[in-house]
Amino acid sequence: MVLFVAVLGLFIGSFLNVCIHRIPVKESIMWPGSHCPRCGKAIKPWDNIPVVSYLILRGRCRSCSEPISLRYPVVELLSGLLAVSLLYRFGPGVGFIFYYLWACALLVITFIDLDHQIIPDRLSLGGIVVGLLAVPWLAVEGYKDALMGLALGGGLLLAIIYGYYLITKKQGMGGGDVKLLGMIGVFIGWQGVLFTVFMASLMGTCIGIPWVYFHKATLKAAIPFGPFLSLGAFIYVLWGSQMISWYFGLMG
Repeated sequence: MVLFVAVLGLFIGSFLNVCIHRIPVKESIMWPGSHCPRCGKAIKPWDNIPVVSYLILRGRCRSCSEPISLRYPVVELLSGLLAVSLLYRFGPGVGFIFYYLWACALLVITFIDLDHQIIPDRLSLGGIVVGLLAVPWLAVEGYKDALMGLALGGGLLLAIIYGYYLITKKQGMGGGDVKLLGMIGVFIGWQGVLFTVFMASLMGTCIGIPWVYFHKATLKAAIPFGPFLSLGAFIYVLWGSQMISWYFGLMG
C-alpha cells in the first residue's frame, strides 16, 4: 500500500507541475499534452516518468538540450512524500483522499505564490467548497468546527491586514492569503487556524530576516506568505496535537 501510494503520488506530482506552470497564465491544464516550455516539442511518455526521466536526461530537454528546472522533480518528490505521510496519518480511506487532495492544492498554491505572488481563487475558493462537502470525512468536529475555521481563518487575516494598513497606510498581505487561510480552516478547524498562523509567522520571521540580510533588501520587501501558511497547516495535520500537548506540558 505504501509503495503504491508513493508511486501514485509521484505521478500526481507530475500533473501538479502542469498546474503550477499553466494556471497562472490561464492555460488549460488538460490540453495540449506535456511539452517543453522552451522549444514546444511534445514530451514522449518515456521522458515523462517522474524523477527517473529527469535523472536519465540529466536535467535537460531531449529535443533542445535546454535545462529543465529542478522544481519539477522536487514537486514530484514532495507529492509522493505528502501521500505517504497522510497515509500514515489517516490510514487508507476517504479521509486520506480528501486530505491528500487538499495537500496537493496547497503544494500548487505554494509554488504559484513563490513564482507570481498570487493565489488563484479556483484553488482557494474551490478548496472551500470541496472541504465543506467533505466535512463528514474530515478530522474536524462537524460543520460547526469547519465553519468556525473558515470564519476565523478569513477574519483573522482581514483584521491583521486592516490593522497593518491603519498603522502604516500601506498594503500588507493580499486577499489571496485571506481566502487561503479560510480554506485551510475548513479542513483543520479553528484551533488549527490559530496554530497555522503562529507557525507561519514564526517560520516567516526566521526565514524572512536572513533573506532580507543576504539579499540586501529592506523589511518592506515582498515575501509571499502563502507558502508559510501552507506549511504551517500541514505541520498541524501531522503533528499539531503532539506539539500542542508538548507545549502545555512545558508550561505546566
